[in-house]
Amino acid sequence: MPRFFVAGANIVGGMAVLQGEDAEHVKVLRMRVGERVVLCDGAGTDYTCRLTRVGGDGAWAEIVDAAPSAAEPGVRAVVCAAMPKGDKAEWIVQKCTEAGAAEILFFFSARCVAHPKEQTFQKRLDRLRRVAEEAAKQSGRGVIPAVSAAEDLAEAISAALKTELPLLMYETGEARKPLRAAVREAGAFASCAILTGPEGGFAPYEADLCRAAGLQVCSMGPRILRCETAPLVALTAVMAETGNLD
Repeated sequence: MPRFFVAGANIVGGMAVLQGEDAEHVKVLRMRVGERVVLCDGAGTDYTCRLTRVGGDGAWAEIVDAAPSAAEPGVRAVVCAAMPKGDKAEWIVQKCTEAGAAEILFFFSARCVAHPKEQTFQKRLDRLRRVAEEAAKQSGRGVIPAVSAAEDLAEAISAALKTELPLLMYETGEARKPLRAAVREAGAFASCAILTGPEGGFAPYEADLCRAAGLQVCSMGPRILRCETAPLVALTAVMAETGNLD
């Protein structure tokens, strides 16, 4: 069934309304009265609905059933990724949304190649949020991951420390723990953060700063992963270890 995200205010008294681009999409799909759609309130609830009217000013549907979204993981994972160059950020947002991220936070670190101007960057963020929405629809998510940006590594560390298990993916050094071991030893947790670096990796002092702040420094094996690959691999590993890929 076609899947749409709607604001909670558009679901009232057993009825729901689609407006704007979503209503146009219903028309493009040539959907008719009586056909069913799934509407998501963006907070993790899926509503199975039956179309009752498709008109020029929107589409209306009767709610048939409501249930928690089966696609939402039991762990709230925040991906904190150093801002990459080119279109790699779009790839990170798309794939991490599919893999179950609850939030994607980009930040700038010492070795970041990309440093867009403020006006350009705001447009880029808007584009990334649209990518997250489309990926959430495609993958059956019940939540659209928030996509935002931090000014620097310190702000990203602060965000990571708000979760129960803040993790730093670092490609070098002996004082690292295998990611799988870090997740297993943490036991049950409801939230985690995954911090990954830019094209040139973290500067040593940045890794020291993360460690001193309380992030657990982890490795993902002997291979060096690209900056756009590391967030997805780490997130997938966390999802697998916590039973969210079963």
